[in-house]
Amino acid sequence: MQPEAIFAPVIALAGLTFAVLFYTGYKRFGAGFAGRVTGHDFRVGESPNVPADVAVANRNLMNLLELPVLFYVICIAAYVTRHVDTGMVSLAWAFVAARLAHTLIHLNYNRILYRFGAYVTGCLILLAMWGWFAVEVMGRAA
Repeated sequence: MQPEAIFAPVIALAGLTFAVLFYTGYKRFGAGFAGRVTGHDFRVGESPNVPADVAVANRNLMNLLELPVLFYVICIAAYVTRHVDTGMVSLAWAFVAARLAHTLIHLNYNRILYRFGAYVTGCLILLAMWGWFAVEVMGRAA
C-alpha cells in the first residue's frame, strides 16, 4: 500500500467540511433573504433569534472542526512516521463514514440517539487509530 493512501479519507473529510460550510452559508443567507434573521443576529455567533434549521447547520460545521482535528493529526503523523498500512487506512475511512453519518443525521431528521451513536462510533474509531499508532511507534522505538 502506498502511504499516500491515507490522504484519500483526509481529502474526503475536508470535502464534507467544505460542503457543510457552503450549506451553512446557504441556510444563513436564505434565512436572511426570507426575513427570518438579520445580520445583527450573527454578530457574536448565534443569537436566540436564529432559526433552529440555521443554527443546526452551523453547529454541524463546528462539529466538523472539533474532533476531526485529532483525525487530521493522526493521519499526518502516520504518514510522516511511515506507519500507514491497510488497517490505518481502513480505520480512517471508517471515521469518515461515521462523520458523514453524523452529518446526515444532524442535518436531516436529527434524532439524538442516532446522532449520538454515529458520534460515539467515530470517537471509538479515532481512539483505535491513536491506539494503533501508539503501539506501532512504541513498538519500533523499543
